[in-house]
Amino acid sequence: MTKLTAAIASAVFVLVAPTSVVGVIPWWICRWQLNPPFLGLYALRYLGVVMLIIGVAGLLDSVGRFVVKGSGTPAPVAPPQTLVVSGLYRFVRNPMYVAVVSTIAGQALLFASVELLEYAFGVWLCTHLFVCFYEEPHLKKCFGEPYELFLRHVPRWIPRLRPWNDPM
Repeated sequence: MTKLTAAIASAVFVLVAPTSVVGVIPWWICRWQLNPPFLGLYALRYLGVVMLIIGVAGLLDSVGRFVVKGSGTPAPVAPPQTLVVSGLYRFVRNPMYVAVVSTIAGQALLFASVELLEYAFGVWLCTHLFVCFYEEPHLKKCFGEPYELFLRHVPRWIPRLRPWNDPM
C-alpha cells in the first residue's frame, strides 16, 4: 500500500470509526450540555478539556504513524505492514485506544456526565477484551519476536514515564 493510499484510507477510517465513538455517540448521550461540574469542582471541567485535547492529538499522531512508519491504516482490513514502535508507542502499547477513552472521559468531565463516564468505561472494557483476545495474539503471529519484545517493555494501558528505546 502506498503512503498516499494509506493516508486516504486512514482519513476515511478516522471519519467513520473514531469520530463516531468519540463524537457522535457522546453527543447522542449528553447532547454536549454543560451540567454543574462534578463535586462543584470547575477544575475537573478544565481537566476534561485537557484530556480532550491530548486525546485528539494522540489519536491523530498514532494514525499518522501507522501511515508514515507502518505503510498501513488503523483499520483491520489494511493494517500496517511493519511494526510501529515510535512516538507514543514508546510509552504505551495502545495509544489510539488510550486516546479514544481519554477523549470520551474528557467530555464526561467537561459536561459532568455520569452517562459518558459509564460509556468511557464500556469502550475501555470492549477495547481491552478485543486487545487481549484478538489483537495481541494476531500481532504476535504477524510480527513474532519484535512484537514479543515490545510486549515485554511497553505497558498496555498505563504509559511508561520514560520512553522505551526500541533496539529494533
